[in-house]
Amino acid sequence: MKPVRIGLLGSGFIADLHAHAIRTIPAEMQVVAVASPTRGKAARFAKSRGIPAAYTSLQEMLEKADVDAVAIGIPNDKHRWACETIAQAGKHVICEKPLCVTLAEADRMIAACRKAGVLLCYAEELCFAPKYVRAKALVDEGALGRPFLVKQAEEHDGPHMPWFWDVRRSGGGAMLDMGCHGLEFARWILGKPKAKRVWASLGTYVHMQRTKGEDHSLLVVEFEDKHGLPQTAMIENSWAKLGGIDDRAEIYGAKGNTSADLMKGSALRTYSNVGYGYAAEKAGRTTGWTNTNFEEVWNYGFPQEFAHFARAIRGKETLLESGVDGREVLAILWAGYASAGRGERIELPFKPPANVKRPIELWKKI
Repeated sequence: MKPVRIGLLGSGFIADLHAHAIRTIPAEMQVVAVASPTRGKAARFAKSRGIPAAYTSLQEMLEKADVDAVAIGIPNDKHRWACETIAQAGKHVICEKPLCVTLAEADRMIAACRKAGVLLCYAEELCFAPKYVRAKALVDEGALGRPFLVKQAEEHDGPHMPWFWDVRRSGGGAMLDMGCHGLEFARWILGKPKAKRVWASLGTYVHMQRTKGEDHSLLVVEFEDKHGLPQTAMIENSWAKLGGIDDRAEIYGAKGNTSADLMKGSALRTYSNVGYGYAAEKAGRTTGWTNTNFEEVWNYGFPQEFAHFARAIRGKETLLESGVDGREVLAILWAGYASAGRGERIELPFKPPANVKRPIELWKKI
């Protein structure tokens, strides 16, 4: 069977991760095209990554390239437009997190893909990260007993692309950017129960001159449980933690617990006076002591995620993470911003005011 042919929309940091990941699974999927509106950028990206074709617009790629699917790796405020355009062309969609900015946009994306009969995959790679997959297996095997608390934290000193700092484009700060990872990880570990209530604390402590968004966040979510006992997720995220990226999880159960650190056992403890290249794109300064990533693409589950997407397109597997999951994550995060703004727990479901365009507006004026 021929590999799934995919086009990349975007040529920044995440598109580079996608290109590296897909290159490791040639039997499942191949990148055949890339599109970016920045003059000359797609051509340079294609040449350096060995991609056969480059285009200056999504529409041009859809018209000229022979693709089965498109990976959306562009700013959050363009996700809805891109998804609808791709679906209308009859191509499958895999969309980077967060799914989009508003719940109305999420509903349109889901509806467009259903109408076109194509898959909408929500690209949550933590559900494919090998260490986290093993943690999930421990839970499913009953090794920990009934899980009652899931903690997940991703922290570093700021995002890798300039648009993340602009909340008019991103929709929010560290919680929206990275909280979606930890939140869906917790939902997946617990079997995707329904969320009941949300509490969040947000603050801007380091990057006041760069963003109106929060650079540190704590999100607590309580879920329904068939045993009548609470199950809780604690998600901590930061753009304000110096010294490189930190990414870890803990799961507490009635009969045991486990922890996984994506940066330990998959990184080199490094000291450098001058710094080093690749990691600086994602985690800022690399001078001093840092954890130098090793095989980051594999350890974060990107190849496994795209291989799964390819098999789902062929009908061999059911999507583990769909647009519906992405919408649920977004709905909880909107409630989190409302909680931070009101200083109280928010009961779910939460309906955002009609005049609010971005989740961060529930916390502070922008």
